[in-house]
Amino acid sequence: MTRPLLRVKGLGKTFVLHGQGGLSLDVMQDLSLTLSPGECQVLVGRSGIGKSTLLKMLYGSYRITRGHVCLHFDDGDLDLAELPAHAWHALRRDVIGYVSQFLRCVPRVPAVEVVMEPLLMRGSDPEEARCKAEGLLERLNLPQRLWELPPGTFSGGEQQRVNIARGFIGEHPLLLLDEPTASLDATNREVVVELIQAAKSRGVAMLGIFHDEDVRERVADRLLPLDDYMPRPDMNHCEMHRGEASQ
Repeated sequence: MTRPLLRVKGLGKTFVLHGQGGLSLDVMQDLSLTLSPGECQVLVGRSGIGKSTLLKMLYGSYRITRGHVCLHFDDGDLDLAELPAHAWHALRRDVIGYVSQFLRCVPRVPAVEVVMEPLLMRGSDPEEARCKAEGLLERLNLPQRLWELPPGTFSGGEQQRVNIARGFIGEHPLLLLDEPTASLDATNREVVVELIQAAKSRGVAMLGIFHDEDVRERVADRLLPLDDYMPRPDMNHCEMHRGEASQ
């Protein structure tokens, strides 16, 4: 059997509310999962239950409070819970990709260059990177007249297509998907499904959030309900903690 690429055990998250005197709020406890190459696992649960929070912890945007998050490599395992801040850059460049709901990019940079950037960061040939970026933008039906324009003025659906192209161009071994089809029409949702299925066939491991039930049913190999990992009512309260980071 294929060894899991990602193994999460006993994961917990506490947010510290410095604006309220250092109060802390537990939002997740004792979550465990495994994710194998070529598998797409989908997070399910009501709004606010912690789906995006989990993805942000795996990407290093939020600090892991408790537990272990291990990536398997041929030369051993890497525990992200113990990873120093300076090491996340290389991990995001080479191993973990992320497609968020909203595009965040440097102002005035053309859309095609936004998509190219993950390849350029690895030292890829600029012309080859541009060709691949243009191919993805064309596949996602973004009009060619927009390719050389900054995406900050694009519609929500156009920005999301740029975001998707940027996320998939790097072909990371692990890809995190936060509602990648939320702002798309039926035609472009179909393209995203095809991109996910192609990535699975290459052995990419994916963990995602999909509120569109049809898309979820077509891409999910397993569902992970998060309801069981919310703190119990008697635990979901604020306690005083000092000297901790907000995230």
